[in-house]
Amino acid sequence: MSDRLAVALQYLLPKQALTVFAGKVAGAKGGWVPSLISWFIGRYRVNMSEAADSDVHSYATFNDFFTRALKQDARPLAEVNYICPVDGAISQFGRIENDQLFQAKGHTYSTTALVGGDADLAAQFQDGSFATIYLSPRDYHRIHMPCDGRLTRMIYVPGELFSVNPVTARGVPGLFARNERVVCVFDCAHGPFVLTLVGATIVGSMATVWHGVVNPPRGSEIREWRYDDQTIELKKGDEMGRFLLGSTVVMLFKKDSLKFNPQWEAALPVRMGEEMGV
Repeated sequence: MSDRLAVALQYLLPKQALTVFAGKVAGAKGGWVPSLISWFIGRYRVNMSEAADSDVHSYATFNDFFTRALKQDARPLAEVNYICPVDGAISQFGRIENDQLFQAKGHTYSTTALVGGDADLAAQFQDGSFATIYLSPRDYHRIHMPCDGRLTRMIYVPGELFSVNPVTARGVPGLFARNERVVCVFDCAHGPFVLTLVGATIVGSMATVWHGVVNPPRGSEIREWRYDDQTIELKKGDEMGRFLLGSTVVMLFKKDSLKFNPQWEAALPVRMGEEMGV
């Protein structure tokens, strides 16, 4: 299938209905679940030797398998300021210029749009750095902290449910600021940073460790939670959230707070715990 046709189908597919259906299947229990998991492992070449529990029959639902824990020593943490928060592939990374993040050749999108229209929040990252990492179906789907941080805000931004694979990133303008997303704002020793969980087709839900499942419900209004009167602190490497099917994370860092790993390059596979920058 050509890239153009694949992107065109994204506009035509009933993405919301497919996502609701996939979410119900992924959360359902039944004797067919191990067969579905086994098919998925074979189709996407999932490495179950890293899983804390490699027995497909031990997972009551597909979601339990998809958000599986890893063995304790599977992801050692690099001794650097910032570690990669997920397993995946580097979509793009670099400097935020004039409120714009690079998506793919011919496409950029605004920091302001990504965080739900909050220009004051976006302004904190002017001339800063960003990194976008795509999680494929075979990847480990828990999200971890890139550094020590204190949670200050969480913003749910409703949106589309386009696929977020590389083909769609090249073909759908403003993809990551159009799709549904959960924007998590932290303070750390080097200033504020944002970790955004981007939804996609058949991503049944996104969850954080302090809130639980954020979506569903899905609505048409932006929702926000502030944590000024709470102390929610997470250490580097701590789990902060997970995807129940799919997707992509986009991180924002303020100016001069991060120098990326010089070995990073677009499309490079990365693993949680590896050096992201100093």
